[in-house]
Amino acid sequence: MSLTQLNIHAVRNLREVKLTGLGRVNVFYGANGSGKTSVLEAIHLLGMARSFRSTSARTLITHGQESCTVFGAVHAGSRGEGAAVGLGIQRQLTGEANIKIGGSPAKAVSELIEQLPLLVINADSFDLLNGPPRSRRQYLDWGVFHVEHAFLSQWQRFQRCIKQRNNLLRRDKIADVEVASWTRDLIASGTAIDRFRQAYFQRLAPCFKTIMASLVPELENLELRYRQGWDKHQSYEEALNNSYSADCDRGYTHVGPQRADMRVTVDGYSAADTLSRGQQKLLVCGLKLAQGRLMADNGWEKCVYLVDDLPSELDKVHSELVAKELEAMGAQVFITCVNRQDIESVWPTPAELSMFHGEHGSIAPVAG
Repeated sequence: MSLTQLNIHAVRNLREVKLTGLGRVNVFYGANGSGKTSVLEAIHLLGMARSFRSTSARTLITHGQESCTVFGAVHAGSRGEGAAVGLGIQRQLTGEANIKIGGSPAKAVSELIEQLPLLVINADSFDLLNGPPRSRRQYLDWGVFHVEHAFLSQWQRFQRCIKQRNNLLRRDKIADVEVASWTRDLIASGTAIDRFRQAYFQRLAPCFKTIMASLVPELENLELRYRQGWDKHQSYEEALNNSYSADCDRGYTHVGPQRADMRVTVDGYSAADTLSRGQQKLLVCGLKLAQGRLMADNGWEKCVYLVDDLPSELDKVHSELVAKELEAMGAQVFITCVNRQDIESVWPTPAELSMFHGEHGSIAPVAG
C-alpha cells in the first residue's frame, strides 16, 4: 500500500496542505510546532478515522473551524503502482465522522482500516512495554485483523456477549438460565479469538526475535510471551465454569481474551523494568517492524509506517539499524525530524528520500 496524494484541511495548524507525488520514504522536517507531526496525524485520521494524539475532535480541528477533512489517493504498491483508490474522511466538532472509499460512503470504520494498514512508532508506542494490557491487546489484534478476515466478526460477537453477561451478573437476582445462554456464545467467540491470536503470535514471536538480533544483539535472552487470559491448562469453557461463582460475586466476567496480555522479558525479567530508555525504544521499534515484516513476508498487504522523531533517544548507530530494517521491508514510510540531516545521515539510500519542510503550518516539498 502507498499514498501518492494527500490533501489536508483544518487539521491542527495545517489549514490547507496539498501534497502530490509522495515517494516511498517521505521525510518531514522543521522546528517544533511547524506542523510536521500533524501530517502524520492526518494520515492516521485517513486510515484509522481517529488521531493517535487525542481522542477529542476539538483538539484535532483547527481553531475556528467546524470540521477537518483529509483526502488521499491509495495505490496497491509501495511505490505508487496499481490502480488508485480515493479515501476521504471528515470529522466534525461533535465527533461525527463521514467516510468515503472510492467516492462511496463507508458502512464501517473497519472498511477504511482495511484500505490503509498503518503502523505508528512514536512516544506513545512505549505503552507496549509500560502501559496497560489493553495497549498490547490492541497491538496484537491489529495484526490479527489484517491477516484473519473472520476475526472482526468474532471480536464483535464477543464484545456483545460479554456486555450482556456482565449486565446479568450485576443484577440483584441472577438468572442462571439467561447467563448460561450468553455464556455459550461467549465460549464460542472467545475460543475463536484466542485461536486467531495464538496462530498470529506463533508467527510474530520468531520474526520479532530475528529483528531484535539485528537491532540489539547483546540482548540474547529476549523472549516475547503471550498470556491468553485464563489458565492455559483449561479450556475457556472450563475456566468460565470454574470462575462462575467469583463472577457472580464480583459482577463481571474476570477470565477470557479480554484479560489477555503480551510481555517482553530479558533473562526472565520484564523489559520495561530492566532496560534503558534507548533499549526500550529499540524493542518498541522491533515489535512494530515485526508486524510489518510479517505482512510483507507472507504476501499480505504491505503496511505504511508513520515514524515520529526517529532520532529521539537513539544514537546514530541504532538509528541506522532501524532505518536499514525499514528500507529492507520495502514499505512506504513517513518520518518526522527536526533537521533533515538526522535522517539523511542514517538512511541506507539517502538519494531516494523525498523531503518536505514544515514551517508555521505550511508544508512544502524540497528539491534534492
